[in-house]
Amino acid sequence: MVKVEIVESNSPYGSEAASSRNSSSSSLSSVSSELEQDESIIDRLAALVDIVPPTTRHAISQRVSKTASWLKWGGKRAGSFVWIVTTSALLVALPLALVLEDEAKIVAQEREFLEQQQGQQQMLAPSMYPPNQNQPKGLVPPGF
Repeated sequence: MVKVEIVESNSPYGSEAASSRNSSSSSLSSVSSELEQDESIIDRLAALVDIVPPTTRHAISQRVSKTASWLKWGGKRAGSFVWIVTTSALLVALPLALVLEDEAKIVAQEREFLEQQQGQQQMLAPSMYPPNQNQPKGLVPPGF
């Protein structure tokens, strides 16, 4: 079995090949560690674009574009519908609700007024029992 070992010499007269070999490996390790830390999922997916054939990419792009345009059209129509409904409610239903509330207040006031009149009539009405049961029927009490 063969064992390969790299011997580094600290001699100032060392070969340039050995020093360039060591410097390039150290620079590659630093670059790979930087890429691993800074690379995101979006970057990885963007790098995978070349794997998908151009015809498939074009078909996917068209479908996404059509879907986005349909969603935009539907959003505009839904917004218009909501605008029409809320405007109609403000112009028709709100005044109607205010009129109905005023009418209910008037009906409550009339009912209270009628109850007050009935209460006054009951207080002024003659009692069911005559004031003096011993008086003869044909005589009129004094003061009338």
